Amino acid sequence: MGTFRIEGGHELHGEITPQGAKNEALQILCAVLLSEEKITVNNIPDIIDVNKLIALLEDLGVKIQKKGKGSYTFKADDINLDYLQSAKFKNDGRGLRGSIMLVGPLLARFGRGYIPKPGGDKIGRRRLDTHFEGFIKLGAKFRYNREEYFYGVEAKKLKGTYMLLDEASVTGTANIVMAAVLAEGITTIYNAACEPYLQQLCKMLNRMGGKITGIGSNLLTIEGVDRLGGTEHTMLPDMIEIGSWMGLAAMTKSELTIKNVSWDDLGQIPTVFRKLGITVEKKGDDIFIPRHNKGYEIQNFIDGSILTIADAPWPGLTPDLLSIILVVATQARGEVLIHQKMFESRLFFVDKLLDMGAKIILCDPHRATVIGHDFKSTLKATTMVSPDIRAGISLLIAALSAKGTSTIHNIEQIDRGYENIDERLRAIGAEIVRV
Repeated sequence: MGTFRIEGGHELHGEITPQGAKNEALQILCAVLLSEEKITVNNIPDIIDVNKLIALLEDLGVKIQKKGKGSYTFKADDINLDYLQSAKFKNDGRGLRGSIMLVGPLLARFGRGYIPKPGGDKIGRRRLDTHFEGFIKLGAKFRYNREEYFYGVEAKKLKGTYMLLDEASVTGTANIVMAAVLAEGITTIYNAACEPYLQQLCKMLNRMGGKITGIGSNLLTIEGVDRLGGTEHTMLPDMIEIGSWMGLAAMTKSELTIKNVSWDDLGQIPTVFRKLGITVEKKGDDIFIPRHNKGYEIQNFIDGSILTIADAPWPGLTPDLLSIILVVATQARGEVLIHQKMFESRLFFVDKLLDMGAKIILCDPHRATVIGHDFKSTLKATTMVSPDIRAGISLLIAALSAKGTSTIHNIEQIDRGYENIDERLRAIGAEIVRV
């Protein structure tokens, strides 16, 4: 189990460039299975979860060549479907939440797709019903081996249909879109997710010869095609990492420039940080966060009531940023209610912040009230364990702002979502060592 040792309380400065988007990468890499032609993907983040998926694709028989940093070519012209029934696949697939999105492309192109119950963050119940209900509506037969926790879908030919998703699941929508793009006839998906990463997937499929309309809305129409060709695709910057650096700059009273953020794809993120009192300046396609010498003050609602920040399907705020916003609020002037609607275990890391001296009331598994210190007292250094990716980066931000030396164990959780984070933080002045 790896460890970070962090000496906090240092002012940071300079520029930092966000990595390619993790959540987009997991979708795009699964989509390479839809064509036998060469597909080039750029700006792939070098992180544990993505590298695990690339290894899974290689074991499936996908020919993979690295062209340069973050740039790969994929050619899925000789897929070994027997691998899906192997003990190795059942073990490797279980260790990665994103492996569920292999099922849609495999079902569409080869008539069958299997997956062990996938793992990932322990942040609460994350059901797969939306995925498999969509496949069943397209004509697939579903089976589940309860002893091995092994899911399977099979179909001779998928047929387009109308479906109303029970939730606007991003991975569920992506999986169903990848299945429907090669189905016979027209598929209409209502209550579809419309996150920028899902839009990126649809645009890529259209460049490959797909016929998808309604991109960016919650109503997608997919006219099935017989085959898809090759293409080249470049990932967006990771919006969660962008939000992480915005929060880090404010918490450490640092002046930071976040480069090439793709402003048009950030949605509510800059607005939410401004509601916390943080100055967010747009400079071309960069974000500039000036030094907050006098701290930052949380806005109240117009009627004077306490601000509530909650997650919601796009274009609402992504749930992945709430942990970071909660930490940033611990040094704000004022109070805020954080409402994590989607996952019932994601706020449980606040006990570690309480140990550091934060003022937080955990109301229930979904809500926490934060009373900010206004920098009148700093967080205290401590020893902690990272429970998941987003809580891990939040604790790291807290440690970088705290006086003294903190230790964070289980940093593999952070490495799952953030590329070479210790090196990149040292480049802007952070005192962090990987032990």
